[in-house]
Amino acid sequence: MAALVSPQTLDLIRAASDIVEVIQSYIPLTKRAGANFLALCPFHKEKTPSFNVNPQRQIFHCFGCHKGGDVFEFVKAYENISFIEAVRRLAERARIPLETESSPGQARAQFLKETLLNLHEHVCQRWQTLLASDPAAQIARDYLARRGVPAEAIQRFRLGYAPDAWDDTVNWARSKGHDLAVLERAGLIVRKPGEGDHSDRLYDRFRGRLMFPICDEQGRVIAFSGRVLNPEHEKFGGKYVNSPETPIFTKGRVCYGLDKSKRALLDTGQAVICEGQLDLIACHVSGIANVVAPQGTALTADHCRLLKRYVNEVILCFDADTAGQNAALRALDDLLASGLAIRVALLPAPHDPDSFLKAHGGEAFRALLNQAAGFFDYLLQRLCREHDPASDRGRTAIVRGLGEQLLKTGDAVLLDTFANKTAQRIGVGVEAVRTEFKKARRPEPIHVETEATEATAAPPAPRTHEFWLLRVLLGHESLIEEALTHLDLDWVEHAAVRHLLACRFAHFTAGDSPTLPVLLAEVNDEVATRLATEAASHEVEPEIAAQILMDSIRWLRDQSLTLELDRLTRRISDPATPAEERVAAIRQRVELRQAKMAPLHRRVPAA
Repeated sequence: MAALVSPQTLDLIRAASDIVEVIQSYIPLTKRAGANFLALCPFHKEKTPSFNVNPQRQIFHCFGCHKGGDVFEFVKAYENISFIEAVRRLAERARIPLETESSPGQARAQFLKETLLNLHEHVCQRWQTLLASDPAAQIARDYLARRGVPAEAIQRFRLGYAPDAWDDTVNWARSKGHDLAVLERAGLIVRKPGEGDHSDRLYDRFRGRLMFPICDEQGRVIAFSGRVLNPEHEKFGGKYVNSPETPIFTKGRVCYGLDKSKRALLDTGQAVICEGQLDLIACHVSGIANVVAPQGTALTADHCRLLKRYVNEVILCFDADTAGQNAALRALDDLLASGLAIRVALLPAPHDPDSFLKAHGGEAFRALLNQAAGFFDYLLQRLCREHDPASDRGRTAIVRGLGEQLLKTGDAVLLDTFANKTAQRIGVGVEAVRTEFKKARRPEPIHVETEATEATAAPPAPRTHEFWLLRVLLGHESLIEEALTHLDLDWVEHAAVRHLLACRFAHFTAGDSPTLPVLLAEVNDEVATRLATEAASHEVEPEIAAQILMDSIRWLRDQSLTLELDRLTRRISDPATPAEERVAAIRQRVELRQAKMAPLHRRVPAA
């Protein structure tokens, strides 16, 4: 991609990105030496400022570590990203389109992204102001006082308050001339199901909550998490309500606090991973800045890949309860795949990081982090707590549980090390443990059963548009012909939904109209039955069913085209791709982009 950004465009972005303004958005430049600005170098530890920024020449240089360059190099080094990603970020900042993002579809997507970013920033500022001065926000101020969150942290993390009203954000948006459709796309307001397109049927997603802005790596607000303040309101969405996924927010790819922690992550080479926003804020207040929090306790492969750019080691510091400790186990596969070293800090019950810091202070917490055990030492300790090492059954469970997880590493040295440790811990011969380790199969991630745990995990849910498609086509036979005309079942990812629709279409084509029980008996699948009965339980209003159908089909088509475009892009970027194939792939990509922008066409049935 770098080769596709012309020198002229690079010059244009550089000219639009004043190096002083850019660097000041990352670190304070408070001293001047002649025409230059000075600061403590962000790339090495120092007590006397040796980092110089020259506004005339638009360069920086550190006389301590000798790192220097232009605005692209600063962003690249500070963010620990590639050159082209630094170019992209500065282009976004300057609102300069790149050549690789100049198609009409990409231009529209970029415009929507900028609109959503602008909207989130305005909403964030408003909620900040309300928290600081609105009498109704006293409940939020009192809560923060009880949790010991100082004013400086409230300001730094831009905490806010969403008023306890169903239409506060709706009315504010109207008064400021914001497009309510964009607010709905952002997930800030919600449309009552089945109520058409009238704006007076929209209501606020966040009501009567303490608001935590969620930022991307550049510090731009991309989503929100709202904590309930009145326990009576939990029935309207639970303790926390989060923004849905949008064009600027994908939950599994965002770590809360990364924009404020990334420099500390690079400096320490270590990331402390905790569960909640208040845990992270408490760590920062105590001077521990190399902390991030996934959205919820689910650490994804994307989170791990993101963290790998900054650190080589993570310390899992989840809550002391069973859910928190199980989260550490669920994270293992993705952490191992990312190549990150893993340690686990055990908090004494019933503490979470926030309460531990309040009770024992920052130094005690640092000591706990320093003493964090390696993941497999932690797992051995946990298995020995859960199973009796003095019983035959307990010893077998310990060896098998540990062996299954160790085999995932493919590390013979680690296997041998823990064969010795396990043998000593449970009082058996090391050769016996080695033998049992070799017998262990590569398993699914450890799942510790509790009384509250269901016997089987729920199957993956269909995508929202697939479920809406099912709702419409199970309830409106008059629309099946339209669906047959435009829908390609290959666009439907969820196997059970695809199977249900295929059977529905087959009966329609044959002139049959079976009842739902007959259809389900034919399908004979537990997951499909569960989905179909849930879908059929929600009536879709006839006046909006056709529009929902076409919107869902269009979305599925676009997602399918996006996947194919991604495949072609990888093929084009692969140096091993022959020149003729690359040219053909480029032509095909152009055609697919045009198809994605086109309206739905009538599908030609297969012969």
